[in-house]
Amino acid sequence: MKQEAYIKVTGIIFSVVTILHVLRLILGWDVILGGWQLPVWLSFVGVALGGFLAYSAFKFSK
Repeated sequence: MKQEAYIKVTGIIFSVVTILHVLRLILGWDVILGGWQLPVWLSFVGVALGGFLAYSAFKFSK
């Protein structure tokens, strides 16, 4: 896989993760991993970090 295609794929993956975090915030979904419920504030971090990484990936793929 060429580098440009790889960066686009990672941008898409980070975009999907960011959208899922936004949906969790809007719809109030619970996330439980190994019996531990993830706090909602982690989704705010996920939106900020995932959004930045998706933006950066699409910016660098051009």
